[in-house]
Amino acid sequence: MVIKFFNNPEKMENLIRLLMQGVGVTSKIFFLTLIFSVPLGLAVALGRMSRRWYVNKPISFYIYIMRSTPLMLQLLFIYFLLPMVVPFKMDRFVAVIFSYVINYAAYFAEIFRGGIESIPSGQREAAHVLGMSRLQTFWRIIMPQAAKRSLLPCTNEVITLVKDTALASTVAVVDLMTMAKKQVTSSSSVEPYLVAIIFYLILNGIVEQVCKWVERKMNYYQ
Repeated sequence: MVIKFFNNPEKMENLIRLLMQGVGVTSKIFFLTLIFSVPLGLAVALGRMSRRWYVNKPISFYIYIMRSTPLMLQLLFIYFLLPMVVPFKMDRFVAVIFSYVINYAAYFAEIFRGGIESIPSGQREAAHVLGMSRLQTFWRIIMPQAAKRSLLPCTNEVITLVKDTALASTVAVVDLMTMAKKQVTSSSSVEPYLVAIIFYLILNGIVEQVCKWVERKMNYYQ
């Protein structure tokens, strides 16, 4: 390996500054995906549990497609092939967010559905006896417990999302991975990849600690 950065503080500082710009874009992808995919996932989960076949069947098919095909392929389809079908071309960043949201919503939907269906039906019946509406029962009784039970698998998906943000580089969105690739190409050294690995480890470490903090806060719902 050609050493060009580790033995040159000035070049290393410049490399870190450039990669930090990519970290900012990576963080935007991460947070925007979570903000939109979690509520969408809950809505999809409720639709998946509907007794009406014309609701649950299309949603089941959507979940099947999202979980059975690679995220990178979905991203490439939405950015490159979808404009050939509909007369509308998305911005690169918008295409990335849209692809990530519909993909992760499908995974979150199955997690939420499992958490909701794991709650004994007797609790719903008891809430009905106490005069609570179906909406009150869901948000006050079912959802807090389901959220607690869904937390660990959701944590795994959130950590995976941090790594999956690197796929944005396939459509030339200038995220952390794209910045690292550019620096590797221009310097003929793999050191930028090593620094990028450190950044990903830090990001995942922060996410993991936040998830553990949320889990401790939700111990009330044991």
